Amino acid sequence: MLADPSPPAAAIDPEPPPLAPIPYVVRSVTTETPDTVTLTIRPSATRRIATPRPGQFNMLYAFGVGESAISVSRATPEGELVHTVRRVGKVTNALAALTPGDTVGVRGPYGRGWPIAEARGGDVVVIAGGLGLPPLRPAVYAILSQRESFGRVEVIYGARSPKDLVYYDEIQTWRRRTDVRFQTTVDAAGRDWYGDVGVVTTRLPDARFDPPKTTAFVCGPEIMMTLSAKALADRGVPRDRIWVSMERNMKCAIGLCGHCQFGPSFVCRDGPVLRFSALEPFLAVKEV
Repeated sequence: MLADPSPPAAAIDPEPPPLAPIPYVVRSVTTETPDTVTLTIRPSATRRIATPRPGQFNMLYAFGVGESAISVSRATPEGELVHTVRRVGKVTNALAALTPGDTVGVRGPYGRGWPIAEARGGDVVVIAGGLGLPPLRPAVYAILSQRESFGRVEVIYGARSPKDLVYYDEIQTWRRRTDVRFQTTVDAAGRDWYGDVGVVTTRLPDARFDPPKTTAFVCGPEIMMTLSAKALADRGVPRDRIWVSMERNMKCAIGLCGHCQFGPSFVCRDGPVLRFSALEPFLAVKEV
């Protein structure tokens, strides 16, 4: 199986989330890039979903259109949720077109998140490519909130171009911290870009960490995750301490419809966060 055969007990929900979507109200909409927005939503009544863990996802329902699996990029104990949505289809276009005061349906949270507890005591490397930063954002905040529990923390974020970077102001705040090293790179840029140019793997040789005691969290396009994970392994990071978040066409979110099957497992149920050591044999097979 792709899934960890003996996952931590905390990674398994004691009760499954309700299948009927719960109404939430859009509080604010922030434009991140020309095709990406961030929705901040809050419960419209006393009912709300359980607080998602870093790395989990929700099913967001655009009434009259359909629903889509969207990673949680922030969650508060008070029930407020933040999701970053890229316009790629009918449902995500409808979600991105919501305005403050509109209602959206939410069911979740689903999946297994980032194993932050397992990373304590060692160094952490976070690698995000493109829209892979939103699923990693809660993990970064969780690590920073208990910073004394970790060694070195390296964050590498890459995008196609400067205009494709999300959370730009937030990134500048992270970069000013002295207890985390944040590198930003783009595949291509004009003369007005003064940062690094190149794919995320070109920044790994400059990253500082103790490989045998390092845990890595990687999220982004599949080829980027594969190359990053292999580069980390080449540096000496154990393959079973490299975690990647898979993205598949998730419809039911409970492992029944089969749309997100990857090898013998279902990404919605057994992932989306999985050990690279379990995924590696299948990532090498085309069209899995």
